[in-house]
Amino acid sequence: MEGKEEDVRLGANKFSERQPLGTVAQDRDYREPPRALFEAGELTSWSFYRAGIAEFIATFLFLYISILTVMGVNRSPSKCASVGIQGIAWSFGGMIFALVYCTAGISGGHINPAVTFGLFLARKLSLTRAVFYMVMQCLGAICGAGVVKGFQPTPYQLLGGGANSVNPGYTKGSGLGAEIIGTFVLVYTVFSATDAKRSARDSHVPILAPLPIGFAVFLVHLATIPVTGTGINPARSLGAAIIYNRPHAWADHWIFWVGPFIGAALAALYHVVVIRAIPFKSK
Repeated sequence: MEGKEEDVRLGANKFSERQPLGTVAQDRDYREPPRALFEAGELTSWSFYRAGIAEFIATFLFLYISILTVMGVNRSPSKCASVGIQGIAWSFGGMIFALVYCTAGISGGHINPAVTFGLFLARKLSLTRAVFYMVMQCLGAICGAGVVKGFQPTPYQLLGGGANSVNPGYTKGSGLGAEIIGTFVLVYTVFSATDAKRSARDSHVPILAPLPIGFAVFLVHLATIPVTGTGINPARSLGAAIIYNRPHAWADHWIFWVGPFIGAALAALYHVVVIRAIPFKSK
């Protein structure tokens, strides 16, 4: 039973198992206690390491499927002969939907250092867990891209390896802005879909959370693939850049860290200062 209660605290919301969603919680405002900066007890918990493994595997699978989709589009003689940009967007969004659904109860289903960073700034997880998640996400992304290259070494190098860069015709400022706003949309959706106050009122919210998160990824990709190829996930950009390892993959790489982290910080600030500042009142 102790392990089960510990798992409940791993996600973004840290619900108490003794607070039934959609029943007793409706009668009062939900107060979510902030996480401590350092939680040394996590380092001796198997659930802590299990959550990191879940983040590694999820990011590994995310990179494997998404990069293969990008390569398939690039290999086709025309966009009409492949799934096109829409198919790439569906691949990224669909995988996030599936993987968040699979891992939300284990690690919170971050699968993205920017999401982890935003949740850390909002005091929803400790620095210990945030750093561990980011490391495991980056390692998973590198391994996912590496497996794609291992299976198809020549096509991988010829077709760009899924590496992000600012596309011709756009400035670095345009690329940075696209990454900031795109990540804001994603992290804002994560906060909204997993907000403890909404979940206390609407019991269906935790069940539906993966759907709006995946759909946000899909929509952001539709908008920004022509600009940067869409990063909004530093681990995804890092994994592809390391395995592809061509000069143009590193030329604009800073954009795919700075942009997502700024966007995540703005989303966390908006959620904490504006959204959570409004008290929840049940009808």
